Amino acid sequence: MNETLNRTMPAVAYRQSLPAQDDESLVDVELPVPQPGPHDLLVRVEAVAVNPVDYKVRQNSDPGGQPKVLGWDAAGTVVAVGDRVELFAAGDEVYYAGAIDRPGSNARFHVVDERIVGRKPTTLSFTEAAALPLTSLTAWEGLFERLGLRRDDGRRETGTLLVTAAAGGVGAMVAQLARAFTDLTVVGTASRPETGEFARRMGVTHVVDHHHPLPQQVARLAPDGLDHIFSTAGTDRNLPAYADMLKPFGGLVAIDDFGPVEIGLLKSKSISFHWELMFTRSLFRTPDMATQHHILNQVAGLVDRGVLTTTATQDLGTVNAAHLREAHRILESGRAIGKITLTGF
Repeated sequence: MNETLNRTMPAVAYRQSLPAQDDESLVDVELPVPQPGPHDLLVRVEAVAVNPVDYKVRQNSDPGGQPKVLGWDAAGTVVAVGDRVELFAAGDEVYYAGAIDRPGSNARFHVVDERIVGRKPTTLSFTEAAALPLTSLTAWEGLFERLGLRRDDGRRETGTLLVTAAAGGVGAMVAQLARAFTDLTVVGTASRPETGEFARRMGVTHVVDHHHPLPQQVARLAPDGLDHIFSTAGTDRNLPAYADMLKPFGGLVAIDDFGPVEIGLLKSKSISFHWELMFTRSLFRTPDMATQHHILNQVAGLVDRGVLTTTATQDLGTVNAAHLREAHRILESGRAIGKITLTGF
């Protein structure tokens, strides 16, 4: 705790919703070191990753001049624990995605509920580990909880799964988990040679171009239709195509943000629609919050056994406002591959 005796820490925050190109959209600040609550860990953050949720919050939630810290992917070392903590101790190396209704991890020290934290994979650096939590939880919950895919080695799931934006952070983890736990044929969407190549490395069997109509491309690969769709982007725009491509009794899970859609398109085939938001457990303090602790530990074990790999592709340097503004600009362009990370302060 010696580092916290100064009682302040470097962090990156925003005070108003501004374009990422504006130098004031994210600024370097000094903030008080937070104190852990009963179930909290105080973590010295060593690396963070950036997700679309970061820029969406920056764009849509104006803090009215008060500094608001973003960041929902981190890896670091526990330096102090709350009086009801049971799962970790000072000195433990951890990784986690955090909670959207608490200050984010773009700060030297961060408090997070132990029940949504996992042990860091021992075979990865802090930077490599920071790329994994949010997307791993989203992919895991979407596949195995929302869509209900089996993970029983004796009855491995078969059929065809489509994942959109397969070279993105979530898409890449969907492909890896599907490859690890199922016998599904995974079709991924990508539109550039480099994104298609990355998607294949992550476990995608076939690549289709989302800049062209999907039903004709998918029909050549799965003439009987799709069993499942994991939609990471463009769900509203693609819903008619999804209804066309899915088999009767198929399943669709979506993670993106959109307005009203004609959900009745799914009725004739009895297609099930699911939302996946990995923040739901922490937002509502559900009784099973610790499920995310167990998922992250399972992911860490799979990484350490070589079954899963990091999706970190680009490290922009230390955690500061200039580097985070660049990360936001890249993500907003829609051309990111894998995960963008930042390391150290």
